[in-house]
Amino acid sequence: MKRKINCETARNFSIVKALEKLGHFPKKTTEKEAWFLSPFRSETQASFKVSKTKNRWYDHGAGFGGNVIDLTCKILKCSIKEALSFLNSDTLFFFQQQQLFSKTKTGINIIKVQDIIHPALIQYLNFRSISLSVAKIYCKEVWYIHKDKTFFAIGLKNNKNGWELRNKIFKNSSSPKCHTYIQNNKKQLTILEGMFDLLSLAVRIETLLETSDILVLNSIAFVKDIEKYIPKYDLVNLYLDNDKAGKNTTKYLKETHKNIIDQSNIYKNHKDLNDLLCYENRKEV
Repeated sequence: MKRKINCETARNFSIVKALEKLGHFPKKTTEKEAWFLSPFRSETQASFKVSKTKNRWYDHGAGFGGNVIDLTCKILKCSIKEALSFLNSDTLFFFQQQQLFSKTKTGINIIKVQDIIHPALIQYLNFRSISLSVAKIYCKEVWYIHKDKTFFAIGLKNNKNGWELRNKIFKNSSSPKCHTYIQNNKKQLTILEGMFDLLSLAVRIETLLETSDILVLNSIAFVKDIEKYIPKYDLVNLYLDNDKAGKNTTKYLKETHKNIIDQSNIYKNHKDLNDLLCYENRKEV
């Protein structure tokens, strides 16, 4: 039986092996260190250093670093608990041509898709300040089998018929992973980073989504893939996270395309739209 790891033991988990599990392989290695292309942005020169002796990483291009738990949380955008679960599992993630595919020994097998009715999912939506009526417009309740166990989650379908899967405990996705593009034949486009950014915007500014085409990245890694859509629109509203990756991507898109408007000032003191929405709701209570 595999023994579960905790924070203390996880810190000794090889960062090089963790990156391999996440689909990243070194461009240069020596006895004491390994150099990778940064997992947080697109680059051609490896600026991401792993010290094999200290088992620490540092992204020279971004100016930050940490241990293996920090790294896993940042790449998967997950909690410490979920990072420990990932490091303890046989899950592998492969990045190919900026696209993320999830692969496990048994795989994720979708067995049922229906309207959201499960009380636990409705409770989770309430916790994230999302109404059930809004969630039902864009999402489904998805049941799936993973490692011979059955799970259920809120699912957002992507353009390759894969699913972004969220519940109170796990963030997951079925392959193939891709962006979600909702075309309403409008002249403006709204780009969001994730499922709950979409739902949060629908709660706060529903009219914007009614007068706009919608593109949910589902991962910053898909930015290069979706750039082809941007020139088709008169105006593109951008709502990316207020973290290093989101800010760098926003800066890149604004410098590359003249029709981009960065809307992150709306939630400038918050991580993202959902963080702002939850904050607003707590103030009202």
